[in-house]
Amino acid sequence: MKKILILNGPNLDRLGAREPEIYGTQTMSDCLEALAELFPSCEIVYFQSNHEGALIDRLWQANDEGFFGVAFNAGAFTHTSVALLDAIRGIEIPVVEVHLSNVHQREDFRHKSLISAGCEGVIAGFGMQSYRLAVQALLARKG
Repeated sequence: MKKILILNGPNLDRLGAREPEIYGTQTMSDCLEALAELFPSCEIVYFQSNHEGALIDRLWQANDEGFFGVAFNAGAFTHTSVALLDAIRGIEIPVVEVHLSNVHQREDFRHKSLISAGCEGVIAGFGMQSYRLAVQALLARKG
């Protein structure tokens, strides 16, 4: 069974309640249930933290545990964290950058991602479906 890590950064523990006009009303639990149904051949593992170091530790742990790939919504750390970029570049498993909103339709500072350079690709603007698209991309990448 292929293990896929869904990794979420700061403030994404509030999905479903936080700024629903941007992020929608679906909770992460709802999304994870849907992913489990859509991808029965995968073990979907979820981790969220508001702390940069915990996200870095989880990336390395997923690598050491032989995960198949990571769908990573780094939240605001996307635009600020060289440390996350270094961790992504340091691991052997592929990472797909995920954003629920189309960051290019938002504030200028959100247009630049520091982690994109280490990721296989970027999916943005499809709400919670962005996670599904990321898992599909990971599975298609390696067959």
